[in-house]
Amino acid sequence: MLARTARADALEERLRRAWGALIPYSDEIADSIGARLRHNDPEWFEKAAPDLLADVHRDTREHIRRGLLALSGQPEGEHRPTDVWRETGRRRARQGVSLELTLNAYTLGTRVLWEALVELDDPDLEIDDHLLVVAGQRLWHDLDVQNLVVIDAHRRESVRLARRDLHRQQGLLDRLVDGRGADPAVAAEAATLLGVTPGEPVACIAAPMEDSLDEPLRAADDRLERAGWGSFWHVRRGTHFGMVPMGTLEPGALAELIKPVVGRVGVAVSPDGLAGFGSAFQLATRAAQTIPRGQTDVVLVSDRLPELLVSGSPEVSSLLVEETIGPLLGLGEHQSEVLLSTLATLIRCNVSPTRTAEELYCHRNTVLYRLQQIEQITGRDLHSARDRLLLTLALVSVGRGDAVGGTGVPA
Repeated sequence: MLARTARADALEERLRRAWGALIPYSDEIADSIGARLRHNDPEWFEKAAPDLLADVHRDTREHIRRGLLALSGQPEGEHRPTDVWRETGRRRARQGVSLELTLNAYTLGTRVLWEALVELDDPDLEIDDHLLVVAGQRLWHDLDVQNLVVIDAHRRESVRLARRDLHRQQGLLDRLVDGRGADPAVAAEAATLLGVTPGEPVACIAAPMEDSLDEPLRAADDRLERAGWGSFWHVRRGTHFGMVPMGTLEPGALAELIKPVVGRVGVAVSPDGLAGFGSAFQLATRAAQTIPRGQTDVVLVSDRLPELLVSGSPEVSSLLVEETIGPLLGLGEHQSEVLLSTLATLIRCNVSPTRTAEELYCHRNTVLYRLQQIEQITGRDLHSARDRLLLTLALVSVGRGDAVGGTGVPA
């Protein structure tokens, strides 16, 4: 037992002396690691900022120097290796260096350090195969511990940064919805946080969050990202909404990209960019609300202008119905339905009795008789452009917009 302990102590002493012999070469070893990292990933090094490269260079030298001191039994001060690894993981996350690249650097550093020990040529150090095997085993064990510490620190810091950035992003979206996009300070913040320039056209996607729906848009951000378009999302006063920088994207293509949906969704574009985003939010929200409850659809504001007009003032809408198609609604159910369907078809067919008859599968004289009834009962002339407009808006108001080319508004 004593002999075994003595041999173990002797091996430890030889290891410490061998590692200590590399201390004068620590900067050379660190620079070799840096050169190999650059060779393995030249694109990253070409894009990295000079101050980041300088920090990585300093860190690599410091890690190797402190590592060799610890391995040789000469730890420096009260700095524990785990504290150094943890701080490195945090700092790399703050610098935007990926976890993969950070771990690759540690793995390569361990390999180069062991190779330096293998190449150490000093007969007095008694470096044999057994010593090299033990040294390698300990290095790779330490690497496992390093990786665990760095992974935990990097991920925790990344989550913290993501939460901070999300909070800032959502605060910015609130200010844009409030109509502050023309404020130079807000515009500058949008350029920094979102990468959106002030005059760049943006779209607002808005969906009321119904009681039975958790996410009416069903991960629209993922679908947009897969198609190559960025987006930024928030919830405000019961409405889930997002901003999409348009670039060359057409509004109709955007509406298709975010499908399928499980709620009512409106899309509005601000050609003036951030300055008009508040108005786009209001229009997109109102467009979504023109879709009847219980239905799921994506609608463009530009396709819902009549619905937006009549839904903007319930009092005016009610008066409009009363003054136009109100008498038709007061007829018996069957007669009312026949005349309302005929009215809608006539408007859609530009008051052509022949085309209307073809669509309704009835005789032209029947259409002429119904037209006469409609005009007598409502007191409106379908050949008058103004009266046709009023009758069209009234049909939209009672949810029959689909019959005249729209989709109607909730009754």
